[in-house]
Amino acid sequence: MSDLLTTDVLTALIAGGILAGVPLLFASLGEMVAERAGVLNIGLEGYMLIGAYFGFLVAYHGGNTFLGFLGGAAAGAAVSLIMVALCVQMGLDQIVVGIAITLVAEGATALIFDANFAESRPTLGATGRIDIPGLSQLPVVGGADTSDGSIFSQPPIVYIGLIIVALTAWTLRRTHWGLNIRAAGDKPSALDAAGVSVVATRAWATIFCGAMAGLGGAYLSITAAGLFEDFITQGRGFIAIVLAMLARGKALWVLIGSFVFGISLSISDVLQIAGVDISTDLVFMLPFVTVIVVLILFGRRSYLPAALALPYVRGAR
Repeated sequence: MSDLLTTDVLTALIAGGILAGVPLLFASLGEMVAERAGVLNIGLEGYMLIGAYFGFLVAYHGGNTFLGFLGGAAAGAAVSLIMVALCVQMGLDQIVVGIAITLVAEGATALIFDANFAESRPTLGATGRIDIPGLSQLPVVGGADTSDGSIFSQPPIVYIGLIIVALTAWTLRRTHWGLNIRAAGDKPSALDAAGVSVVATRAWATIFCGAMAGLGGAYLSITAAGLFEDFITQGRGFIAIVLAMLARGKALWVLIGSFVFGISLSISDVLQIAGVDISTDLVFMLPFVTVIVVLILFGRRSYLPAALALPYVRGAR
């Protein structure tokens, strides 16, 4: 047990939780906003895959990680337009369309990547970090002297993510935009009666979801892995959907949940540092076992908008 409480192990645990949790944070935050507007993005995994590929592509050819993050977000938003057109505007089944988006994204990214980089298999360099003066020198949480950093030594995109979390929480609770988003999911007929377009509100929420999921995918390929490979997301999009449902519309819970699930995704590295010998099959099962346990314990407390995944038809009861 003492081997699990050393400074190196605890630092690796926190760093790994952040590294694996940030993609979940971006994706689940976007999904939370879309769900509050009444749109269920089962295709979140597909958004992340597209964002991961195009984010990597832009960063590799452009030589700039920030451009890569923008490219990933733009690609995710572009794919979400399919959801907007087929589900928000035309009223098709959101689950069926979402599954189709994921399957197409899995096949398309694997095919295009293999066609372009089958032999070279390029990688990206390490993403630069910002060390918070003074705080980055603290043990465990500082991270200035470690390869993966810690709380106070992270790439700029991580701190930007925290700002986005705060802005999203404030927008949903304190602005008319947030009120419209919540009304679109809870009582779309009331929003329509107030003269606000339900379709437009849901469309923008879905595009935001796509952009955030694409950004999460880009972080995964650019910062977390430094490369792109087939099915790089490994089910993270579905974990993000669960996180969004359990967050009860609160961005803070998305942040906490992402870090907790991030730890479960990175536990194998921590166990290696601690010298614990455990089957890799058990380690890879842990994130999904965690999802099942969390659903059993807290699933009944989750909040789902009344009109979630239901198309809005003006005048229908």
